[in-house]
Amino acid sequence: MYISTKAMFITFEGIDGCGKSSQTKRLLERLNDEGIKTILVREPGGTPISEEVRDILLDKRSKGMSNRTEALLMTASRAQLTHELVQPNLEKGNWVIADRYADSTLAYQGGGRKIDLDWLIQLNHFATFGIQPNLTFVVDVMPEEAFRRKTGENDRIESEGILFQNEVRKKYADLIKLFPDRIVLVDGHKSEEEIHNTIWEELLRRKYFNEKK
Repeated sequence: MYISTKAMFITFEGIDGCGKSSQTKRLLERLNDEGIKTILVREPGGTPISEEVRDILLDKRSKGMSNRTEALLMTASRAQLTHELVQPNLEKGNWVIADRYADSTLAYQGGGRKIDLDWLIQLNHFATFGIQPNLTFVVDVMPEEAFRRKTGENDRIESEGILFQNEVRKKYADLIKLFPDRIVLVDGHKSEEEIHNTIWEELLRRKYFNEKK
């Protein structure tokens, strides 16, 4: 059993199909099993209002959506999620794990849609009330592998194809260089267990919690 030194905000990023959602659930379960109260949120979505926005963003019938509208809706969903869940839980001392957060806008709308990165960073700052993750894991896989893993019908953004996902992946690589102290690259081609162990070891290395005596 462990005790946390303070509330931590951990986010998971990567292209569609990279396996990050599986890792968020594994980490959530382990932290709670170890006695560290943790919640999991997802983006876009996570609250009733944010889920309504998610439906619009991912619906293929929204194919006429402009890139700026997409960026604004993404951050609008994030603002509501932060207001309702992220900020209150951190203030209570709970850990928060997010399946996507602000870096997704920088990678998808900045890399995939070619919107100015500095403008998106400012927009994110407004939408998140200035809250930044303590640590971000980018689960990295080749787009071809991600598409091979995919099951079910693609949503509007997933339907953009491999070239789009390549641009998103490149932007994630840029973000790792831009925020090296916060963002950790994880090889998503390894087994789920290996990836989880890498993530857990990173939390231990950073001394985010201490073992109970």
